[in-house]
This record gives sequence, C-alpha cells and structure tokens, in this order.
Amino acid sequence: MDLDVSPDRARRPLDTDKDEPRRHHDSDRGRSNQDSRRDKSHRHRDRRSRSRERRRHRRSRSPTDSRQPSPSRDRDRDRGRDRDRDRGREHRSRRHSRDYDKHGEMEKEKEKEKERGGERQKEREKESHRSRASRDQHRHRDQDRRDRDRDKDRDREKDKQVVKRNGPLPSQADSFAITNGEEPPKPKEKPNFGNTGALAAASNSVVQSDGSTIVLKYHEPPEARKPSPKDQWKLFVFKGDQIIDTVPLSSRSCWLVGRELAIVDLAAEHPSISKQHAVIQFRYLEKRNEYGDKIGKVKPYLIDLESANGTKLNSKKVPDSRYLELRDKDMIQFGESTREYVLMLAPKE
Repeated sequence: MDLDVSPDRARRPLDTDKDEPRRHHDSDRGRSNQDSRRDKSHRHRDRRSRSRERRRHRRSRSPTDSRQPSPSRDRDRDRGRDRDRDRGREHRSRRHSRDYDKHGEMEKEKEKEKERGGERQKEREKESHRSRASRDQHRHRDQDRRDRDRDKDRDREKDKQVVKRNGPLPSQADSFAITNGEEPPKPKEKPNFGNTGALAAASNSVVQSDGSTIVLKYHEPPEARKPSPKDQWKLFVFKGDQIIDTVPLSSRSCWLVGRELAIVDLAAEHPSISKQHAVIQFRYLEKRNEYGDKIGKVKPYLIDLESANGTKLNSKKVPDSRYLELRDKDMIQFGESTREYVLMLAPKE
C-alpha cells in the first residue's frame, strides 16, 4: 500500500519527542485531505463517465449522430461492404458467365437449326426437281404416245376413206380405180345458166359507125340527178390567164372527160389524159337537219376513172374511183395538162 506524503511533511525536518503530538495531528490532517481529494477525483470521474454515457446515449438516438459511427464500427462496416461487394461481383460474374454460356449455346443451336433447315430446304428442292422432271418425262411420254395413236388413227381413216358424191353412184370401173389409188375420170361439165356479165357489158357499150364497140368504164348511179334550174353551174377553162371556153353544166347530170371523142362529153386532147379520164357527176343526197327533218339537194361530185396520170383538185391528187364533192371556185386539172378547169356557181337573182 502506498503512503501519501504531503509536501509540507516531506520538507519539515524531524523533531524531537516533544513535537510528537503535533506530528500526529499533521499526519491525520494530511490523510483527510488526501481522502477528500480522492473522493473528489472519484466523484469527478463518475460524473464524467455518466456524462459520457449520456452523450453516447443521445448520439445513438439522434439520426445525425448515427450517421457518424465510431471508427471501429466504420471499419467493420467498410469490411462488410467490401465483402458484400466482392460477393455481388462474384455472383454477377458467375451469372454473366452462365448467361454467356447459355447465349452461346442458344446461338449454336440456332446455327445448327439453320443448317438443318437449309439442308431440309435443299432436300425439298431436290425432291421437287425430281418430281417435276419425272412429271415432265411422263407428260412428254404420254404426249408422244397420243401423237403416235393420232397418226395411226389418221392412217386408218385414210385407208378407210369413202368418197361421198351427191350424184348417182360411180361406175364399177371408177370404184375399182378409187380402191386401187387411181384418180377417176373427171365428170363432164354441166350447163351453167348464171350471169356471165356479157349483157351488162353490152348495155354499157357504144357501137361506132365502122362496127367496132367501145365499152364504157362508168355508168351513172341511182341517185344521179340534173341540177335545179335555180343552180346554174358553169365550168371555166383557163390557159394561163385567158379563158378559153365556158361550159354550162346544168344541162345534164353526168359529164365524162377524156380523149375518146365518140363517147366523152367534155373533150380533152392532151396526150397525158386517158380516153375515159374522169367524170363530173351531179347526185341527189339527203341529210337530216338539227330538227330531224330530211333535206335533199343536188350537188356536183368528181370521180377519177383510174386514169394513168391522175386528176388534181385544188393542186391535190384525188383517189381513184371515189366521189369527192365539188364546191364553188374549185379548180380541177386532168393529167399533165396546163389547162385549169374552174367550177363556178352563178349568183341567184
């Protein structure tokens, strides 16, 4: 046990026996002071510990202080976090590896399935090609067989062909000639009472004084009419700027132009003009107006009789054997002649 020695006592020198009571009194006073100091320190220590516990308790209850744990707890928590992080990483790496393995296996399965599908498609195409080729082969074979059968049937029909006649049965010699493949003699021509066209040619022919006949190339149509007396049509013949002749056309319905003087109505002596070159024909034609009423009128028309050098109307060549309507002040040229025939309608009074 340690002894507490006060400083006063330590500095004080040893006294004699007469000073013994005072020494005991001083030592008792020092002990009491020491005990009081010890008690104070203990109380101070207890107070400090209690205040520390209170503060600690308050810190544990307050949310702000809970966020600031002690260093040991921080270290433990950091270790736990690191451990959990490592475990999470390992778990994720394992799961990723498993997923990658599964994905790789699925990709391999897909590739294998594609390969198998491609092989199946190739097999199906080969099979369809074989079936198509076999069908084509059977079709050609059947077609050839049908063609051969058809040819055989035709040959049999030719062998069994019977000559049909509308008249009486052929003679025995003719029948034997047919069976032997020979041609029978042709029957005699029977009389024909149909129209030959000779009478029509005779009606369109003109007999000359020397006995020769000239066949007309043109005859008037059923609608041929003479023009009305109110319409005075005239044909002026020009050579250059001079009027050579004036022909009144209202006196008849048809005017034949050409070099054949025995039959033509309007003679043209130029060598390029045919004997029967063209015709100026008056025709009566009916038309319906906007109210549906029929209106008929006689008008002049021009037709070329297939001449060698043609006919021109207003410097344009007209087609052969076709009627073209003539109008007032139209100019006609025949062949290569320089004469100009101008059609004029006299004004009405």
